[in-house]
Amino acid sequence: MTGLDIAGAALALLAAILLVVVVRQRRALARAEGDAASSADAARKHAAAADRELLKTLLGSVSGPVLLHGRQIEAANPAFCALLGLPVESVVGRRLAEFVSAEYAALVDTQVTRRLGGQEPAGLIEVEMTDPHGQVTRLELKGTTLPLAGERKALFSAVEMLPVATGQDTSPAGTRAQLTLESLGDGLVTTDQQGRIDFLNRVAEEFLGQSAAQAQGRPLTEIVSFVDERDRRPLPDPVRQCLATGAQASLGRRALMVGKAAGAERSIGLLATPIRGPSGELAGVAVMLHDVTELTGLTRQMSYQASHDALTGLVNRREFERRLAEAVESSRGGQTAHMMCYLDLDNFKTVNDSCGHIAGDNMLREAAALLKDAVRDSDTVGRLGGDEFGMLLVGCPLDKARQIAEDVCRAVADYRFVWKDSIFRIGVSIGLVEIGRDSGSPDEVMSAADSACYVAKRRNGNHVHVYSLRDEAEARHSGEIHWLQRLQSALRDGHFELYLQPIVTVSEAGNGPGLEAFLRLRDGDQTALPREFMKSAERYRLMPLVDRWVVQTALAALGSGAINLPQGKSLAINLSGQTLGDTGFLEFVVEALDHSGVPPQQICFDMTETAVIGNLELARRFVGVVHGMGCQFALDDFGNDLGAFTNLKSLAMDFIKIDGSYMRDLSRDAVNQAMVAAIVRLARTLGFRLVAEQVEDIASLEAARGLGVDFAQGYAIGRPEPMKRAA
Repeated sequence: MTGLDIAGAALALLAAILLVVVVRQRRALARAEGDAASSADAARKHAAAADRELLKTLLGSVSGPVLLHGRQIEAANPAFCALLGLPVESVVGRRLAEFVSAEYAALVDTQVTRRLGGQEPAGLIEVEMTDPHGQVTRLELKGTTLPLAGERKALFSAVEMLPVATGQDTSPAGTRAQLTLESLGDGLVTTDQQGRIDFLNRVAEEFLGQSAAQAQGRPLTEIVSFVDERDRRPLPDPVRQCLATGAQASLGRRALMVGKAAGAERSIGLLATPIRGPSGELAGVAVMLHDVTELTGLTRQMSYQASHDALTGLVNRREFERRLAEAVESSRGGQTAHMMCYLDLDNFKTVNDSCGHIAGDNMLREAAALLKDAVRDSDTVGRLGGDEFGMLLVGCPLDKARQIAEDVCRAVADYRFVWKDSIFRIGVSIGLVEIGRDSGSPDEVMSAADSACYVAKRRNGNHVHVYSLRDEAEARHSGEIHWLQRLQSALRDGHFELYLQPIVTVSEAGNGPGLEAFLRLRDGDQTALPREFMKSAERYRLMPLVDRWVVQTALAALGSGAINLPQGKSLAINLSGQTLGDTGFLEFVVEALDHSGVPPQQICFDMTETAVIGNLELARRFVGVVHGMGCQFALDDFGNDLGAFTNLKSLAMDFIKIDGSYMRDLSRDAVNQAMVAAIVRLARTLGFRLVAEQVEDIASLEAARGLGVDFAQGYAIGRPEPMKRAA
């Protein structure tokens, strides 16, 4: 039996013994039930005190390190405290995660939390602890869940993992330690005080491409070299550094280990720790090697995804704005000027509306390739949203920038988009603005380029216009005032329309959303999408009125039968941040539900993270009251701002709607699959059900189903259709 087996058996035995505490407590409470209230209370206190003493005695009788963890450490035996180099009183009342190295704290907290929650995570975890003297100890923790005094507790035992050179210890304890070292998932190399290798475990042999016998007595850098992955710059010898300073040494996050014999490369995490003898003298170095090749690749891929548009491969708006800010800053401190171009495709809406979203996506990809080919290698092309793009021309004079922009116009004008039996001709409107010493903030530069683009578009499109001071006033006055008038007319004369998109169940989730309501603005034969008028509605604080119209119209349609929901299904209605910040909206919704007679269970309100965070207190009050009436709530576009979710856990949400960007090519995109799987795990932990948005093809739908998503909506299921009027 190995040391780990012995520790596991001891832990199981101790867990069984500790159940005695539960039995004693139940008996004490049973005896107390027949006594007077004061006697019962005294009996409980006496039983609890006796249980604490019994618990302390039992833990103290175990020779190996062991502790009991509730929300905090409730008891630890002397052996465990000795590992920490602290007395018992300095350990009890704190969290186990406080005593491990920073990189392991989250892992330990997760293990404790899941055990206290009744789950059984992996039984063994490896961690490092640093005592008050700076000595690092690597431990393998084995945990079990224990019901105690009506609560779940986490019981942990520890096995210390020490390097032992072959042939130096043939005792059973030495054999167990040897087996422990061989079972490590990381590579372990130890050296003597001259830096010569005296031990390799099995994983280290694989990493170095050398057997222990071949490596014996050689310096580590004779077998492998360490370089920076960015510029191949040699990195210092961590063993020599550790021996020279007597302190730990590492190589940072971008270290490559290159085998000198075969040239094989690995991305590694490396930590060299001094080994000290009985009198504290430096006796050698222990080098821990952790292979992060796969993690590094995934990190690069996720970093790329975070800064690039998934559809076109161009940089996304966030990355474009970051580069624009750098250009603005550099132009203020130097002589070099730059140019920014704001581009808006003409006739894109015609393709999207007549041939569908997939056709529109293909056209955007092809147009993006045209733009990328038209600029220099030093320039940046980004997708700013929808059919809008940006070009950042670094160190480019105005005449050259105008030439590039006009070349783009000609290339796009000559381009023909072919989809099935249809051929489309598109164009592009471009606004230019110079970035120089006197330029304002990046937002002001972006706004100026947008205004110039608006002027170019008014000149029948496919035109280049250079920004002047009067452009912004003209764009704002002509554009936003125009939309303000249309919005006021729509609210007054009923020009808004509701479109409905189906939401289907893809698992055994049962009741949930069945339809989502989308808003459209009708103007003669034309229908405007929200992205065309929402910015003006928000600027003029009209969103609370718009959302009231949607809620009132939806409830009336449900009451009259114009919207027919299947049994157990609900209608999803989107709410804006402005509306959540309207103190009168809660009263409006309560009265509208009462007057309509529609069961609250038929309504599901969708809210984005950004909208809630901006109005958190009012949102909590709204959700608390309306959810209590029976309405459901969904957190929309989840994944755009995962950090904000910590503020939303206290809200009574029923569903998480996964942002549609994670659904693109889900059946083949490994990063999107990993993100969706992580969101599914989070939702299951917190008791939410999941809706996948913008599912555009059957393969992505099946992939979402396989990952555990409960509901789905998108063009693969059905397009938004106008709501049918009741007869």
